[in-house]
Amino acid sequence: MDNKYKYLISVLDQFCNEAPEAYKRYDLNSPKTNIENARSRAFIHLFLKVKFGLISFEEREYLITDGPGDGGIDAYYIDSENKKLYIIQSKFRNTDQNFITKEIMLDELLNMDIEQITDGNTVNEDGERYNGKICQFISDLQQVSDLPKYQTKIIILANVNSKHKQKLKKITGGYNVDIYNHERIYSELLFPLISGSYFNPTELKITLNVDKESAGHRIQYYPLTQYGDCTVNALYVPTIEIAKILWKYKNSILKFNPRSYLDLASSSINKKIAGSILNLQTNEFALFNNGITMLSDETIYSDKVGKKNKAEIIVLNPQIINGGQTAYTLSILYAQNQNNIDIFNNKEVLLKIISFNTEDGDNVSLNNKLKLIEEISIATNQQSPVNEADRRANDKVQIELQKHIFQDFGLFYERKRGEFGDGIRAGYINRQNIIDREQFLRICLAIKNDPVKARSGTAHLLFEKKQI
Repeated sequence: MDNKYKYLISVLDQFCNEAPEAYKRYDLNSPKTNIENARSRAFIHLFLKVKFGLISFEEREYLITDGPGDGGIDAYYIDSENKKLYIIQSKFRNTDQNFITKEIMLDELLNMDIEQITDGNTVNEDGERYNGKICQFISDLQQVSDLPKYQTKIIILANVNSKHKQKLKKITGGYNVDIYNHERIYSELLFPLISGSYFNPTELKITLNVDKESAGHRIQYYPLTQYGDCTVNALYVPTIEIAKILWKYKNSILKFNPRSYLDLASSSINKKIAGSILNLQTNEFALFNNGITMLSDETIYSDKVGKKNKAEIIVLNPQIINGGQTAYTLSILYAQNQNNIDIFNNKEVLLKIISFNTEDGDNVSLNNKLKLIEEISIATNQQSPVNEADRRANDKVQIELQKHIFQDFGLFYERKRGEFGDGIRAGYINRQNIIDREQFLRICLAIKNDPVKARSGTAHLLFEKKQI
């Protein structure tokens, strides 16, 4: 079996195992369960989780309409924030060869009753009633007051014959069609899920306390750097806000951090961070902790939010580059104490948000921004040592290497320590599927006929810029 397909099956089976007991159709241990059908539905769960950040099994299952009387629609998603309606058609294949080679049939696409259903009809053109989930979809659409403003996009999770691609827009009623063939499913759904980087936040909304007992007021500063202008907001935010952010986004919000989500777990610092949350009722946490540094494209603050003693700050395209230890530990405490979130009450952490004043499409500004990000990341990550391999983790050559190793061999090159921890912990992969970055580089040097350096060179020397 192809490695990537094997990982996909492992992921789908884990989604089935996540299903609450009431969802019997996902019980892979029951002789009554149709395993192929269970995996087909789990396949849709994969898309909904990775693309829309739907963590809860129940909220994903609510959106799946697949079954008799589904009008050719297998799932939907109403994105009220971005004014988009997604209609999903999925075809899972139960062998690795079929998954790569078998294409969706044209008549299967023709059977999508998109116009009929979005017009509010609960029966098809033959007078047959749609299933309950499709009727639910129609009801949800009727609750959207500004539906004419929405852009409709058809998602096809299947291989499509190239000669049919030009016809898809016409077949689907003139809507835009986005095809996820087997390659896109592996690279844009499977790999991000396993690496814990599957849902990129474009906008964060953080609620602040601004009463007299809180440090919720902010300082705003406008430093001029050699790379351009920046805006810096410094303010104290509730620890539970940071906990929820990293719990949801994991490695997606640590792209510029030299360390990954799981690697942060190995530090003894985390025990001290956790102790000041669990063992104290007062806000010494704000004094003991150095805080978190976050990057953004824009930061918007308002204390006119219709809530007493509250304010909100909106951060566009956020990334944490320092304070990952703090954020990670808070997220673990949140996950472990879902029934006792009072442990976060009255505890805040310093958040410094750096916004770059660059114009869209300005490549010079973008390159300067990336240089400054690297320098800030290195300079601010001093609480725990950052070795040379960590510093090089986000180099373009490392990112490309990781991408090609997965595409060509179905293996996971670990450019950041522990970045596949989510995949291991969830049972998607095991450590044997992971390539250690230092060992890989030593092998490369040996192949280049430099066995002395391959055997005895320190990790610092191995990852010097000239080596990679």
